[in-house]
Amino acid sequence: MTGTRSRPQPAQNATTANTSRPLKSSGTRYENELALRQGVEADVNGLRRVLDELTLARTDLEMQIEGLNEELAYLKKNHEEEMKEFSSQLAGQVNVEMDAAPGVDLTRVLAEMREQYEAMAEKNRRDVEAWFFSKTEELNKEVASNTEMIQTSKTEITDLRRTMQELEIELQSQLSMKAGLENSLAETECRYATQLQQIQGLIGGLEAQLSELRCEMEAQ
Repeated sequence: MTGTRSRPQPAQNATTANTSRPLKSSGTRYENELALRQGVEADVNGLRRVLDELTLARTDLEMQIEGLNEELAYLKKNHEEEMKEFSSQLAGQVNVEMDAAPGVDLTRVLAEMREQYEAMAEKNRRDVEAWFFSKTEELNKEVASNTEMIQTSKTEITDLRRTMQELEIELQSQLSMKAGLENSLAETECRYATQLQQIQGLIGGLEAQLSELRCEMEAQ
């Protein structure tokens, strides 16, 4: 009688196991999708920090370029003022020399002095402009490089956001599938529990009939 009761159990266990396999598979996929999504979110946050740093660096470089432009304008203005001052000093010196030595070729002396000063001033101007343009070019290259890196980071963030949205959709799909499989498993277990009770009741009835037959046979 014990062997008769145990017969329905393998079928129930096999069906339950078959139902739980896709549930376990769905759970594993859910965990993988969740881990991948968390990794993407971490990458996005990292790129955002890099983007903020690059933006600050570009702003700093632009401020440096603006400062250099102001410095160049100041140097040019200072150069013009020095030229005016030199012209005034030179005019006074010429008047003194004309009073002291009327026979000297003052025009030639004046031309030589002006030429020397203008050559020196031109050299200083070229040196300043060369330094300015070199520094500006260097800063412009850094700005261009940072701008390119910022654009690249923005593109990567956009791609990662798209990937994260796709993972979110897939994750919701896996969650729905998992919930469906859990409901299916619960329904299967409930159905087989009901069938098991019915079978056990049938076995109990058969055992009672068998017991009555034995009693009748013994009575004869």
